[in-house]
Amino acid sequence: MRVSVSWLREYVDLPADLPAGDLEQALVDLGIEVESIEDLRESVTGPLVVGEVLEIEELTGFKKPIRFCRVDVGTANGTGEPQEIVCGARNFAPGDRVVVILPGGVLPGNFAIGARKTYGRNSNGMICSAKELGLGDDHSGIIVLPEDTKAQPGDDARPVVGLDDVVVDLEITPDRGYALSVRGIARELSHALGVPFHDPAAVPAPAGTAEPAYPVEVRDPVGCDRFAARMVRGVDPTAQTPGWMHQRLTVAGIRSISLPVDITNYLMLELGQPMHAFDADRISGALVVRRAEPGEKLTTLDGVTRTLSAEDMVICDAGLPNALAGEGAGGPISLAAVMGGETSEVVASTTNVLFEAAHWDPAMVGRTARRHRLFSEAAKRWERGVDPALPLVALEKAVRLLTEHGGGTAGAEILDIDHVRPRTPVTLPADLASRRVGVAYSPERVVELLEQVGCTVERGTDRLGEDPGEVGVAAAGRGEVLTVTPPSWRPDLTDPADLVEEVVRLDGYDRVPSVLPTAPPGRGLTWQQQRRRAVARSLAERGYVEVLAHPFVSGELADELGLPADDPRRAAVRVANPLSEEEPLLRTTLLGPLLGILKRNVGRGQRDVAIYEIGAVFHPRPGAGTPPAMGVDRRPTDEEFAAADAVVPDQPRHVAVALAGDIEPAGWWGAGRAAGWADAVEAGRAVLAAAGIPADRVTVRAAERAPWHPGRCAELLVDGTAVGYAGELHPAVVATLELPRRSSAMELDLDALPPAPMVAGPAISTFPPALIDVALVLDESVPAAEVERALVEGAGELLEDVRLFDVYASEQLGAGRRSLAYKLTFRAPDRTLTVEEAVAARDAAVARAAERFGATLRGG
Repeated sequence: MRVSVSWLREYVDLPADLPAGDLEQALVDLGIEVESIEDLRESVTGPLVVGEVLEIEELTGFKKPIRFCRVDVGTANGTGEPQEIVCGARNFAPGDRVVVILPGGVLPGNFAIGARKTYGRNSNGMICSAKELGLGDDHSGIIVLPEDTKAQPGDDARPVVGLDDVVVDLEITPDRGYALSVRGIARELSHALGVPFHDPAAVPAPAGTAEPAYPVEVRDPVGCDRFAARMVRGVDPTAQTPGWMHQRLTVAGIRSISLPVDITNYLMLELGQPMHAFDADRISGALVVRRAEPGEKLTTLDGVTRTLSAEDMVICDAGLPNALAGEGAGGPISLAAVMGGETSEVVASTTNVLFEAAHWDPAMVGRTARRHRLFSEAAKRWERGVDPALPLVALEKAVRLLTEHGGGTAGAEILDIDHVRPRTPVTLPADLASRRVGVAYSPERVVELLEQVGCTVERGTDRLGEDPGEVGVAAAGRGEVLTVTPPSWRPDLTDPADLVEEVVRLDGYDRVPSVLPTAPPGRGLTWQQQRRRAVARSLAERGYVEVLAHPFVSGELADELGLPADDPRRAAVRVANPLSEEEPLLRTTLLGPLLGILKRNVGRGQRDVAIYEIGAVFHPRPGAGTPPAMGVDRRPTDEEFAAADAVVPDQPRHVAVALAGDIEPAGWWGAGRAAGWADAVEAGRAVLAAAGIPADRVTVRAAERAPWHPGRCAELLVDGTAVGYAGELHPAVVATLELPRRSSAMELDLDALPPAPMVAGPAISTFPPALIDVALVLDESVPAAEVERALVEGAGELLEDVRLFDVYASEQLGAGRRSLAYKLTFRAPDRTLTVEEAVAARDAAVARAAERFGATLRGG
């Protein structure tokens, strides 16, 4: 939010000589982020003057409209002659007064202005827009000064457009919606600097009358708990927005539209109360405030026709027929609290204006704005909370401003439908802030600070129960208790913790000591944590890069992965309030988001990708129902905890990898090697080894499971229980997800692994090994892992290591036969093996393979 310091000074007595640094520090100390403080007097240098357009010549023959203007700039150019300027804007006419920067001036961004020949004419200077002067983002046209501007041609334009002021640009956090207004910021500065505050809302405002200003029916008092309206008749449609209002809107980055609309925007900035102005003559019936019917359409002020949802609130014209909503419901003319509609907007001929000021449900507005991607200034304030006591005050000020500057007669009838509930008092132990923060706050100081915020505080003594937020501390016993009623403009103050934060904030965060808490004694990492770290380290050492994916997926992912209709991975948990409507589900497999990251990296030029992720997947619990409602006033009971936990989805932790491109790069040293299904299987073996699962308990066998290729998929088992799958992805999945050919992946359930057994470290033999290679010919359907297991069993204790190093098939071996070559390493712990001992161990290993699979030595 951008606001000028001169506007703030109207409502808070800031010191005249307050440095910008002190102003920034005061706001930061209160928890308000300051993006920048800009002295506009230093943003534009050189001659910036008021000019009056005398003549405009339309130049033709160019790709865009170009105008050659003669502008009176008084004696500012040194000659008194009209200044010749070429301009492309279309929103001004002869007789208008504009802002001109003459040659020698410098605009923001160090943009120097000079005299030059362009479009066949001499251009001496520039007629400026708000964006070019750094006053806002509006670049649709140049600044046309209001007719009541007293400045004459040649006068300095800085005071006229607000370039003699200091502008503060603030980033307001979602919990401090009250600070999205001059009123809120001025109140905060009064707290920080200890100076008087003059509330712009503290003006007498007449109450609602028996006769309403306009017939209105509110059908949903939850979505709209207050609706106020007032009419002004006979407004001069040609009335201009006063210069001071135009200037403040421009500095705030809001484009001037018309006097009635500008008044609503001005009061939104000043009070924080969004309003809307209707052209009463374009409304044919009573107003109906209700929820939209699914499928209803509304064309908003930005020209977009929007299809409404049942959660949207709309203001309807009962005179418009509507088959979807039924008789009397009318057609929508405004998307409530977000943006008005085209059919009832104030236009150039409007003479009767109906002002509306209401109070809307923040949650409803937030969902509507996100659903329609329409983050208006009004919606931004509503979803953060607006003072429900403001509607009548805003109406009174709007009517006064419109009649003062646009003529017309204010209607005596005032509509005020008020269903606002009074604020619920919060019970606060007087010493809670001291116990929480570690600073001694006396009860008197706590009361003083809360009353500064606007709270009403009653002091008393009561028996307090156990403090639900303080573990290990005895109940406070009998002590002083404060009953605090927050003000209407602070909807964020709902529980004792919020009030404690206000006490600390206003007293000063700098008073809170920086004390490092003593770490409680612990037992270090759990075995599950140690396992996850070991797995991550193992994959990283093998060249895999860890990624962290969002756990949200689309409803189409199961089809894209080719999951069967009865696959349990299709049952997914839907998020109640998703970040994106395109991804409303929680993942049941890591592969969807992981393959999305693989695709993104390949699309950005990374040809060789090997990534992994360790994270939770989410499986819904059938028939879980909804969790019980639990408050914050006490610790939930064990039964409530159990009921809530029964609803939480099962969240096993998985590990997955994805590969594409070359696993071994090519170079001067030779050819590379493309990643394949075997690398994914090996990644699964590495995970199991890092998890502490002995190799003799691991089985790898062929399997079929989506989304893997049915002929290149391996199932990983531990003690006969499947814990994961690995292999090459199905070609259909690769094509659907636009992945490189032969992309491979592995996914394994870490939580399904049994605890790793405690094993003694291996004894290291200092005696030399005996190295023997064997090549076994056997049926190609026999898994290599089973052959390796047979060799290990047959060789006995002397076998130290066995590794498959070659797979060979040819016509000489016979159809359906292949050769598996293994490197066998034999070693004794206490002696050097003789040739006879090594050969005997080898023969025993081969004999076991021959007995079990009919294997024969190749060449034997």
